[in-house]
Amino acid sequence: MSARLLPAMAAAALLATLPILGVRLPEPETGDRDSAPWPEFHGPERTNLSPETGLLARWPEDGPPLVWKVTGCGIGYANVSVADGMIFTSGNVDDVEMVLALDLGGRVLWRSPSGPAWQRATPGSRSTPTYDEGVVCLLNPNGRVAAFEARTGRELWNVDLVERFDARGGVWGMTENLVVEDGKVYCMAGGERGRVVALDRRTGETVWANTDVEHAAAYCSPTIITHRGVRQWISMTQRSVVSVDVETGELLWSVPFPPRAPQNALTPVYHDGHVFVASGHSTGGSLLRIADDSRDVTVVWHRRDLDNCHSGSILLDGKLFGASCRNGGRQFYCVDFLSGEDLQVDRTLGKVALTYADGMIYALGYQGTVSLLEVRPRGFEIVSRFELPRMPANTYLAHPVVCGGRLYVRCDDTLYAFDVSQERSS
Repeated sequence: MSARLLPAMAAAALLATLPILGVRLPEPETGDRDSAPWPEFHGPERTNLSPETGLLARWPEDGPPLVWKVTGCGIGYANVSVADGMIFTSGNVDDVEMVLALDLGGRVLWRSPSGPAWQRATPGSRSTPTYDEGVVCLLNPNGRVAAFEARTGRELWNVDLVERFDARGGVWGMTENLVVEDGKVYCMAGGERGRVVALDRRTGETVWANTDVEHAAAYCSPTIITHRGVRQWISMTQRSVVSVDVETGELLWSVPFPPRAPQNALTPVYHDGHVFVASGHSTGGSLLRIADDSRDVTVVWHRRDLDNCHSGSILLDGKLFGASCRNGGRQFYCVDFLSGEDLQVDRTLGKVALTYADGMIYALGYQGTVSLLEVRPRGFEIVSRFELPRMPANTYLAHPVVCGGRLYVRCDDTLYAFDVSQERSS
């Protein structure tokens, strides 16, 4: 273990005893309606599209029923993953970042230290734990990757990316939500000894380390896609969009992006040979087309007003939904994916974090307004809204999650679970 991690890890035993307070109304169900799991950031395949059905198409005036809320999750911006009857998240407690597991009734099962807390620009945890075959993996903002036994929280291994790969992140730390697939943990270390790396999920040993990627890590969480038989990992660095072969680590293609400030946080959206990427702070969004041999890309269109920062994007039936940051005037947009042409624009929602389930978009405003949008053939309609406790701007940055008939919303130290099931709410 790195010497620079020892002070934080020495405090772990004390921190694990700190109370986590739960409020429950009334005794909640513990089942998840045999729903599909949500094992990682943006769910299976990272499309941010939940397979849930039988959900409310309208909410009561004061919002869907609150099942429980738990306070004491720690300070941070991680959302939740849900798998194997457990909920996972992360948060800062004093000077240590903790990874937590709760049961579906909101009861804390365990919490374990994952490294020093991020206390520089915008303090708080960043990443959501990724679940895979009984193991959860998490990237600490300071560059420590660790794997934990999902049932107990016992740490199985850890890797200091700074020591091993000379990792380099941005001013807001390392924020990637890790992809775990086929026994490998993929990560953009951003260092000269490893820009993009694959670690063995069982041991943490290096499987491969790509040093051909030119730039350091940004704030993007990657996606893995298959294009004409080639399985590839796609993400954004601080200056480019890159694709790497998941088996060999070979750089397949790279294209400069963005043309302005490096605020790259959006998970790339892929469909049928095309990839949408965007960056905040008036940079904009671009649609790229991957060559048939996966060795090059071309820009199909670029729009500066689609400068998506933290919100995430959703692709449904050829329609791309998202929220702009600055140049777009904080508009919520629906554009045609292939042409980039406007289908509908709304300026009342502001900047929102998104997810989708059962024909509806769930939009969490950055100060706590939760909106329900019905997807229409050429856009959307806002059908319901309710308010969470008013907080300072940019507090509600964690993307909402819909799983097991519940809507999960994380706000710093508190996790809310709302019942959005038609069956239980009727």
